[in-house]
Amino acid sequence: MSATSDRKALIIGASRGLGHVLANELARRGWRVTATTRQGGGELQANADASNGQLKVESLEMTSSEQLAALRERLEDDGRRLDLLFVNAAIDRGNLPIHEVSTDMFTEVMITNALSPLRTLEALRGLVAPGGTVAVMSSDQGSISRNTEDGYELYKASKAALNQLMRSYTTRHADDGHTKLLIDPGHNQTQLGGPDAPLTPQESIPAVVDVLEAQTGAPGLQFLDRHGETVPW
Repeated sequence: MSATSDRKALIIGASRGLGHVLANELARRGWRVTATTRQGGGELQANADASNGQLKVESLEMTSSEQLAALRERLEDDGRRLDLLFVNAAIDRGNLPIHEVSTDMFTEVMITNALSPLRTLEALRGLVAPGGTVAVMSSDQGSISRNTEDGYELYKASKAALNQLMRSYTTRHADDGHTKLLIDPGHNQTQLGGPDAPLTPQESIPAVVDVLEAQTGAPGLQFLDRHGETVPW
């Protein structure tokens, strides 16, 4: 890895919540961060404007292959080689038993939470430097062995699918020299996690960044929580 001040990260899905705090925390630690959002402006852009070039905002709708290709081209033109590519974006459409989930809702959640993150990795992995890290925000709700309570069946299925697809990605790219991580940040007070969650992103994300930095250069794929402990598949 390069010197701390030269480390570069791309965070996909940083307009709010975990991704927003992640981008800010990396920038605070001296990383040069590019963070994507579907809509311009807002607090992320204000942070970027005040960052003296440490944080840059790019527009991206992750589910659009055309926008992914355009983002890759812009970053290639800048000559940026990434030390970290982190895909954070995900959605939840409520607590319904699976038989009450419409086909359209199922398709939307699976495309956003499972298919699009892997398309994003495939589109952008060529920007990651040798020895760099490719990471995706997962959840312990994607753990099949821990699924012992009812509720949020579609969200759980989408995260389990994400984890499985990341295993397939790792198999196909076993020799690329990238560290590969699935991160469970814990139950946080976000739009997705709800206001009664026990953690805030400001509490959990510094620990997540500690894990990202500590795992640099680790081989294979790991599913880890914010303490660096293995989450069971």
